[in-house]
Amino acid sequence: QTGPVIDMPVPASFNDITQDPSLENYIGWVWYEKEVLLPLRWLRDDLNTRVVLRFGSAHYYSIVWVNGVQVVQHEGGHLPFEADISSVVQGSPGIPCRITVALNNTLTPHTLPPGSIQYMNDKTRYPKNYFVQNIKFDFFNYAGIHRPVVLYTTPSVYIDDITVTTSSSESVAMVQYQVSVVGSTLYSLSLSLRDQEGKVVATADGTSGELKVLNPNLWWPYLMHKNPGYRYSLEVKMQAQANGVLLEDMYTLPVGIRTVHVTSTQFLINGRPFYFHGVNKHEDADIRGKGLDWPLVVKDFNLLRWLGANSFRTSHYPYAEEIMDLCDANGIVVIDECPAVGIKMPESFGNKSLQHHLVVMEELIRRDKNRPSVVMWSVANEPASELPPAAYYFKTVIAHTKALDPSRPVTFVTDANYALDRGAPYVDVICVNSYFSWYHDPGHLEVIPLQLTTQFENWYKTYQKPIIQSEYGADAVPGLHSDPPLMFSEEYQKAVLKEYHSIFDKKRKEYVIGELIWNFADFMTNQGTTRVLGNKKGIFTRQRQPKSAAFVLRERYWKIANESSCLPPIIKSHTLFL
Repeated sequence: QTGPVIDMPVPASFNDITQDPSLENYIGWVWYEKEVLLPLRWLRDDLNTRVVLRFGSAHYYSIVWVNGVQVVQHEGGHLPFEADISSVVQGSPGIPCRITVALNNTLTPHTLPPGSIQYMNDKTRYPKNYFVQNIKFDFFNYAGIHRPVVLYTTPSVYIDDITVTTSSSESVAMVQYQVSVVGSTLYSLSLSLRDQEGKVVATADGTSGELKVLNPNLWWPYLMHKNPGYRYSLEVKMQAQANGVLLEDMYTLPVGIRTVHVTSTQFLINGRPFYFHGVNKHEDADIRGKGLDWPLVVKDFNLLRWLGANSFRTSHYPYAEEIMDLCDANGIVVIDECPAVGIKMPESFGNKSLQHHLVVMEELIRRDKNRPSVVMWSVANEPASELPPAAYYFKTVIAHTKALDPSRPVTFVTDANYALDRGAPYVDVICVNSYFSWYHDPGHLEVIPLQLTTQFENWYKTYQKPIIQSEYGADAVPGLHSDPPLMFSEEYQKAVLKEYHSIFDKKRKEYVIGELIWNFADFMTNQGTTRVLGNKKGIFTRQRQPKSAAFVLRERYWKIANESSCLPPIIKSHTLFL
């Protein structure tokens, strides 16, 4: 122990928990430690039981020890990692298991997201060894153990991974599966697919094959079908002989049967055109920062349904698995984005950065590949894609992503000039961010129609690919009013949205396939002269109360849903998630 010890909740960011201003902006190593007593039955059958320690995520570089023995290290936040700790804890029943985590939130040109440490050497202005963490992204760099930490067991021979893909026609669906078993080559596998009533609709044996489902219930997005988010349950059972004992492992995987296809003008889900009317979000809230918080998660889903949103992008990093589970269950469509935000420096396009980026995509796809809600991968947000090395960089990352998962389209989100973007040739869907009359021509609402029309036409003429407006919006300080509309008022935010919407309505008849507002809710950022306690582009406040723009968007989204649905007019649902 080398310093003061304070209580720290998990999951949570550590930044906003105390009254210590040095912890708010702390950069460097922090240490977490906890002792737990493991059940005796985990420790006695040491030959046939495997004990695993799993972290949902930790920011950013983690080293973990159990009883003083290093068991795992992991680079990067937002994604899970785990360690087999059987050999460390077994053989010591009744002794507390001490878990120690060293966590470093420093960002370098080669991390995702990238950053840089800048030392201030002018001794007339800064104390000795003074430095700042520079970042090129506009959200607060929260740190800590952000998601649940669990201990669990499996048999020594166990189901390690399952991969499922689906295809369907009108009356039959095929569920292709592949199962990986670790610990032995002598085992048997049996699979059963059950519908939501528990009825077995298909069975199979072996590590790979396909299940045939007659008259399937397809997985449909929210507002596209009267029963959105339908999932079957795939029960995988394994039996193996090891050390003279019969071992059994079982895993149940929710499976949604759905297809995704992209044409030059449309995004098709189950063969029907899908229009993204949704939001960009952040994992961000008062006090807990980026820590998983169930009441907040459920509140957000109720607000999404109230809004009539059918989709969101996980800007700008993978969200908690618990959030993704709710997307699957409720038919909320997801563009799943990796943490590659703020790739601006030339040195962040080199081989070291590229290799790490490929590993991150592997981790993300392994985690989320079986989710029906995930319809597209996003490999970056607003990179400096006009730089020469960006061509090879994004060609490689996108090819790697498609090799890992051929079933989904791949994009990245750009704010580069259409004629200079070196990554755009490799994407399946163009996702473009623009803030006309905000960061460009601030205060001039009248330029939006021309500039937005030109933007769409230039991109489409160049690439002949469908386009999503992946960000647009304006800051609004809640309660600030102005007529005629002036910047930062609720009226100006509404006016910006309406100008954008008028052009969306023209272009969605052609090749625009979606609109995602920036942002769902206000969120914290670094301090700066343009940020008053964070970014105020939310249509909800950080405490999830609506601004005027939320009602504009709600009216629009329900209107679009009713226009595009082949169902009877949709009633605006206020049903709670139970």
